[in-house]
Amino acid sequence: MSEDSRRDSASLALEPNSIGRRPVVVGEVLFDVFPDGTRVLGGAPLNVAWHLRGFGLEPLLISRVGEDDLGGAVVDALDSWGMDSSGLQVDPEKPTGRVAVALDAGAPIFDIVSDQAYDRLDGGAARDALAEVRPALLYHGSLIAREAVADRALRGIRAMSGAPVFVDVNLRSPWWSVESVTSLIRGARWVKLNDDELGRFSDRGSVSGGTGAELAAAELSRRHGIDELIVTCGDRGAFVWVGDRSVVGRPPGAVDVVDTVGAGDAFSAVWIAGLLGGWDPETTLVRALDFAAVICGVRGATTDDRRIYDRILETWSST
Repeated sequence: MSEDSRRDSASLALEPNSIGRRPVVVGEVLFDVFPDGTRVLGGAPLNVAWHLRGFGLEPLLISRVGEDDLGGAVVDALDSWGMDSSGLQVDPEKPTGRVAVALDAGAPIFDIVSDQAYDRLDGGAARDALAEVRPALLYHGSLIAREAVADRALRGIRAMSGAPVFVDVNLRSPWWSVESVTSLIRGARWVKLNDDELGRFSDRGSVSGGTGAELAAAELSRRHGIDELIVTCGDRGAFVWVGDRSVVGRPPGAVDVVDTVGAGDAFSAVWIAGLLGGWDPETTLVRALDFAAVICGVRGATTDDRRIYDRILETWSST
C-alpha cells in the first residue's frame, strides 16, 4: 500500500465532524539510550505522533529540541517519516532530551535526565504553530508538566486550542505529584493510565484488577467528568470505563517480546485513531491491544518499517 493510499484509507474512516481537523500532540521528544549504546528516538508524545502518521493521519507535534546533533537527528527523522515539523522548536542552550533505559526481564526502567530542551517549551511559539491548525483533539502526557515553564505553555495551549483533551498519565519519579497530575486530568475528556497508576489516584488505594479496578475507575471518572477512562493492565490486557460500564479487552496470543518500551504509546495512538474514526470502544480496545503487542516485537517504541503499518491498516479495513 502506498503512502497516499494509506492516508486515504485512514481518512475515509473519519467522522464527519473530524474531517479537515488534525490531532495535536504536545510534549517531550527525546532519545531512549539502551545499555548496549543503541539510541532510539522516543518520548511518549513523539511515539504517539509517529504512529498516527504511520496510520496515514497528519498530527501536529509541538515540542522542543536542542541545537545539537540529536536535535538535528530528530528533524531528519520527522522529515523522513513525512511528519509536519512546524511545531518543533529549537533551544539554543538546553540539550535534546535523553533517557537512559535499563531492561529488567524485558521491562524498561527509565532514568530521565533533567533540565532538557522540552522543559523550556515556549508557549507563544506553540500557539503560533497551532494558529494554522483545526485541532480534532489535543493529546499530552504528564511528564511535559514537570517544570514550570513547560507547564505554563501546556496550559496555554489547552486554553487556546479549545479542543477536547486526551491525557496520557506516565508517572516517572520524581517528576510528578498527585496534585499536579490531578490538575491535568481535570477537564480532560479522555484519560489513559495503567492499573498501578489508577491505584495512586483512587480513594481505594491499591487496586488489583477485576471489580476493584473497575470501581476505582468509575469513581475517578465521576469525580473529574471523564468520558472514557482507559486502564492498561500489562499482560492482562486493558479495560475502559465509559458511561456506566466497563469494556474489557484481553491481550492477543503469544508474542515474541523484544522489549515493552512504548507499548502504552502504541495503545494510545490507536485509541486516538479510533476516536477520530468513530470506532466503538470494543473495536478500539482490540485494535489497540493488538498494535501494542506488535510494538513489543521491535526494539524501542517506534519503527520506520512501513510494512508494519500497511499490515495494520489492511487488517482494520477488512474487519
